[in-house]
Amino acid sequence: MALHGIGASPTARTLGQVPTPKALVDFMVGLAEAPKGGKVLEPACAHGPFLRAFREAHGTGYRFLGVELDPKALDLPPWAEGVVGDFLLWEPGEAFDLILGNPPYGALGAGARLGLEERKSYRRRFATWWGRYNLYGAFLEQGVRLLKPGGLLVYVVPAGWMVLEEFRKLRAFLAREGGLEVFYLGRAFPGLKVRATVLRFRKGCRGLRLYEAEGETPRLLLEDPLWQGEMVRFPHPEALALEAQGVPLGRLFHLHFAARSPEVKAHPLTRGEPGPGLVPVLTGRNLLPGRVDYETPYSGLYFPKEAVGLLKPFYAVPHLVVGHTRHYRVVAALDEQAYPWREEFHLLPREGVRVRAENLVAYLNSPLVQAYYRGLYREVVPHLTRPMLERLPIPGELL
Repeated sequence: MALHGIGASPTARTLGQVPTPKALVDFMVGLAEAPKGGKVLEPACAHGPFLRAFREAHGTGYRFLGVELDPKALDLPPWAEGVVGDFLLWEPGEAFDLILGNPPYGALGAGARLGLEERKSYRRRFATWWGRYNLYGAFLEQGVRLLKPGGLLVYVVPAGWMVLEEFRKLRAFLAREGGLEVFYLGRAFPGLKVRATVLRFRKGCRGLRLYEAEGETPRLLLEDPLWQGEMVRFPHPEALALEAQGVPLGRLFHLHFAARSPEVKAHPLTRGEPGPGLVPVLTGRNLLPGRVDYETPYSGLYFPKEAVGLLKPFYAVPHLVVGHTRHYRVVAALDEQAYPWREEFHLLPREGVRVRAENLVAYLNSPLVQAYYRGLYREVVPHLTRPMLERLPIPGELL
């Protein structure tokens, strides 16, 4: 995988390539196919490892083409055509039988350093661009649009697209445009924490298949011919049984996300030093299983205790707090003292809902819930999202 420097002069930092392991290239080429005489494209190609491997496996008789933003990195063999340019802005005027490769990744504004006008331009250009989008999502949309009917796309991308909200438009787009096979690889890149998936997309088909591909032979886990872009979750029987028996947490509680750092820092009542009437603004580090650490000022920020409702109204009442980023765990505690917070999920019961807070806290921190969470979502992303939390099942005996 690679970082990509759209709209900026190419540098080693913004275009730093992470080489694709040869075994992964060979695996992807084994999933790829094109008719003889067909057009084969590798975006962000550099020296063209996928083009070279495809030709070695499938022979000559194809038209090979690569696109690369960094002219210094472009180094294709003589039998392949090279284009220097931004793949996301590229308009070749033709469609392709096969597009394969390892597209760049990086959140908008992280590495790319786009200006406001450039951001607006890309948001207008890509229908799937939403929220804190990632470049590989745009590469997926562009690739799909450049495929011929029946054409094939084979990419390796981070696994976050499976569940994150910023990719919901992308998932719906993929479901409309064709059929998708997902091969979950786990940690496929040595030295990187990111979990990877290989996507095999056929334009004009329908449905979803999910494979376990961390071993030598992919194993089919899930087949959904009616998939419309919902979150892609692992079919863990015990977790699904819990969902069938319990009430989704989102039906019982209003879910709020706390003020983010810029909002807290910009508030006129926020202070950078302790003082009379001030209490620390709490962070995820203050949230422990079943307990809140009210003393340690991890944020370095302080706020008047009596005015916490001016920062967020729900801060002013005792309520349940659930961690946002706790590395594949659900962590919950009751904030009985009604402190100000920076980030994390804050849960307030819906009208008429009566739940014993201490029992619910114990349940959310329990091994049963941890197994549920990891069973459905593995380690696809290191944080709990709102849709994940909304669907978390609460047993009837707690109500």
